[in-house]
Amino acid sequence: MDFTVRTAFPDGFLWGGATAANQLEGGWDEGGKGLSVSDVYTFDSTRPKEEWLDQWLWMTKAQVAEAQDPTSTKYYPKRHGNDFYHHFKEDIALFGEMGFKCYRMSIAWTRLFPTGEETEPNPEGLAFYDAVFAECRKWNIKPMVSLSHYEMPLYLATHHDGWLDRATIDHYVRFATTCFERWGDTVKYWLTFNEMNCIKHHLYVSAGIVEEGCENLEQKRWQAAHHKFVASALATRACHRIIPDAQVGCMISYQLLVPYSCNPDDVQKTVEEQRMSLLFSDVQARGYYPAYAARLFAQKDVRIEMTDEDERVMRENPVDFVSFSYYMSSAVSAGAGHKGATGNMLGDTVVNPYLESSAWGWQIDPKGLRVALNQLYDRYQKPLFVAENGLGAYDAIEQNGSINDDYRIEYLRRHIEQIREAITDGVDVFGYTVWGCIDMVSASTSQFSKRYGFIYVDQDDDGNGTRERRKKKSFDWYRRVISTNGRDLG
Repeated sequence: MDFTVRTAFPDGFLWGGATAANQLEGGWDEGGKGLSVSDVYTFDSTRPKEEWLDQWLWMTKAQVAEAQDPTSTKYYPKRHGNDFYHHFKEDIALFGEMGFKCYRMSIAWTRLFPTGEETEPNPEGLAFYDAVFAECRKWNIKPMVSLSHYEMPLYLATHHDGWLDRATIDHYVRFATTCFERWGDTVKYWLTFNEMNCIKHHLYVSAGIVEEGCENLEQKRWQAAHHKFVASALATRACHRIIPDAQVGCMISYQLLVPYSCNPDDVQKTVEEQRMSLLFSDVQARGYYPAYAARLFAQKDVRIEMTDEDERVMRENPVDFVSFSYYMSSAVSAGAGHKGATGNMLGDTVVNPYLESSAWGWQIDPKGLRVALNQLYDRYQKPLFVAENGLGAYDAIEQNGSINDDYRIEYLRRHIEQIREAITDGVDVFGYTVWGCIDMVSASTSQFSKRYGFIYVDQDDDGNGTRERRKKKSFDWYRRVISTNGRDLG
């Protein structure tokens, strides 16, 4: 047994940034692309801010229908992104200038299979990603590709009830296999689904199921999740067969939950709520449902339709590593009378009085990232990858043209310090990609002014602007972090 304590980031650590096609690319009506479930989201700056999150969490049939009407005058931000489709060479060059070792991105399913039902991929879509990966090779950037990042074909949602239809498994595996066969020489890291556990928050964008008028919602939610588990296992098997030296990971949103107090009821509720996320990584990392799923499903009156072949495929094809997003922690209370937390996907959590919050109500807890890394490594004993971490904030351009985002630097510095602490704890962490390394449309609110990037894009919430790229202060800071392999965080 080697008891050497590691006090630094390992050689070859994958520093980089993360984006998603549906928030970034644009070019929604070019190159033969079809509509995705994310192309339905609108943004209206005249609506109260409290309503901006609503459609992310609850989609109506009328909204989906109107989005397919070519005469609609509404603005659909995720159809336009920041126009990476036409700026990818410039953007990847900026990533290369920062020294990225890794670029975590997604492939838009609808660029390759516009409706999802096609048997042959769209040549123009293949050519676009050929060009993107060529730029990554030029700058010695290793891509980590999310196969499905909130962008399943809208056609599968409207004509087949999305992931509720078992046939969607075959459509997805065809898409995944196409990607493995086409880009296996370049892409060695793959994620089957982004934030798999978020199906419990937003059923529409995660599973293509419109909640409005949907009966037996919990039954459909968990049946759709099961189909995704099977699809993930089949994709993992295909990847290992086609690209033997590749690694496949799962990805969950890990919002660390802590008890509001030492009251045993608060502690128990925290365990139960956290399991709602861990179930998804349990299944994909271990290959089977955890024992606590039986009671969970019984309480929700859920009966999973599962075949013996499903169980065999899942058990034989667990993922190689576990990745997750981490932005915040939240407190859980079994009692009433506490101030409820606000922001994205926080559910019934309450405000932790020991933490500060972002402009969007996300409680900032760098030390929670160390806790999360230890929890996940203790649980799975598999390599971990921090696939998303970042600060959404309003950025201002100074009179001299500079963008002094010291608040972002401080947020990232404090979190990176805690990753190093987790490594010293003995956790196997092999990479870190900052979310939204270039400004793009917010996933949850569809705003553009909620900026995460090291690179500023001249665009507002209504899509106006030159889309000129310019470096923020954090750009040079992160370049220094990467060049010193995390030794210089000053």
